[in-house]
Amino acid sequence: MNFKRAILSAVLVWVLGVSAYTGSFFIHLMDDPNLQANLVLTFALIPSAILGAGLYYRSGLKSNGFKLGTLMFLIAMLLDALITVPVFIIPEGGSHLSFFGDPGFWFIAVEYILTVGLYWRFKVFTRSRKLFR
Repeated sequence: MNFKRAILSAVLVWVLGVSAYTGSFFIHLMDDPNLQANLVLTFALIPSAILGAGLYYRSGLKSNGFKLGTLMFLIAMLLDALITVPVFIIPEGGSHLSFFGDPGFWFIAVEYILTVGLYWRFKVFTRSRKLFR
């Protein structure tokens, strides 16, 4: 696994996710702005994770996508702990525990890992198997 490329991909996905989450607060469509932001992030994460996975695999790497997705999520989780929670959550009265203890956070984690893993399965793994037939 190319860790430098994985970190760059994960940072890109994290920046896109945080941007979608915070940007959703500027458009009021729902009564609950936090629910709206989480829904926006849930939908924005899929193309963002695909973009990040595509960036990682574009140089011909074939690392297992589920392992890559897990590593990318762990990098995003570290960035959340160091930046997102202190800058956005704690000033609003939240905490690291409330952020990481939220079931929505873990739903998004599973979505992230599955998206990268399925990208690998259908775009990278399948293609590489066809080459050897």
